[in-house]
Amino acid sequence: MRIFDPHIHMTSRTTDDYERMAEAGVRAVVEPAFWLGQPRTNPGSFADYFDSLVGWEPFRAAQFGIRHHATIALNPKEANDPRCRPVLDLIPRYLDKDSVVAVGEIGYDAMTPEEDEAFAVQLALAVEYELPALVHTPHRDKAQGVKRTLDVVRESGIPPGRVLVDHLNEVTVGDVRDTGCWMGFSIYPDTKMSPPRMVEILRSHGLDRMLVNSAADWGRSDPLLTRRTGEAMLAAGFSDDDVDRVLWRNPVAFYSLSGRLDLSDTGDTGPLFEGSSILRGGS
Repeated sequence: MRIFDPHIHMTSRTTDDYERMAEAGVRAVVEPAFWLGQPRTNPGSFADYFDSLVGWEPFRAAQFGIRHHATIALNPKEANDPRCRPVLDLIPRYLDKDSVVAVGEIGYDAMTPEEDEAFAVQLALAVEYELPALVHTPHRDKAQGVKRTLDVVRESGIPPGRVLVDHLNEVTVGDVRDTGCWMGFSIYPDTKMSPPRMVEILRSHGLDRMLVNSAADWGRSDPLLTRRTGEAMLAAGFSDDDVDRVLWRNPVAFYSLSGRLDLSDTGDTGPLFEGSSILRGGS
């Protein structure tokens, strides 16, 4: 079973996690920029964090044979802090980096006017830099947050096929599926989605544009829940090819839209999803 975790915060994990992930079949990850738990007070702290996402974490991951890419953004929660707003001027410097494959996480936390503005500005950056966008949906009032998210995406002019709307559930998946956006699901031990719930969503809504991630932050989380979801799919009658599509080919297809996805160190050098090869320099 080969696994691409399309949303995992490895900054919060130890090298033991990288080792366990590699043993479980994880060959590639994308780490989105996000809130660190302790409020940041100036743009310089973001610069240091972004530097680690494009420098230190790829080095750590490579020691275990895992390819690491990142997404860069001012996250929704800190978009409300005026001390952090100048980060929006810093972000373009990082969107030129080879290992940055999307703008994200952007979107909503509390659905404030400040978040509206930061969301719109960063969607415009995604268009300008020809990068896909990774969108965080709020944990509170998620249904309304998803509807508002889709309105902003529509108004921005970014093609929906270049947008991944994440942290979805049974209530919100249908709204996103009908827009043509990609759909992301975070699998957690106690909150968000579980492997059995994810299996039922896949039964009901199919495999097209579906991505499964572990998110794996500082709270109670598990970077192996992508693997557990694949095992649950097999136990429920899905085929090996179905599992490969959800856990590997779908995330590869989405992040290849950046034109920067490089999986040359993973041992997978052939076509990685139907009808295309996404390796840089590939045909």
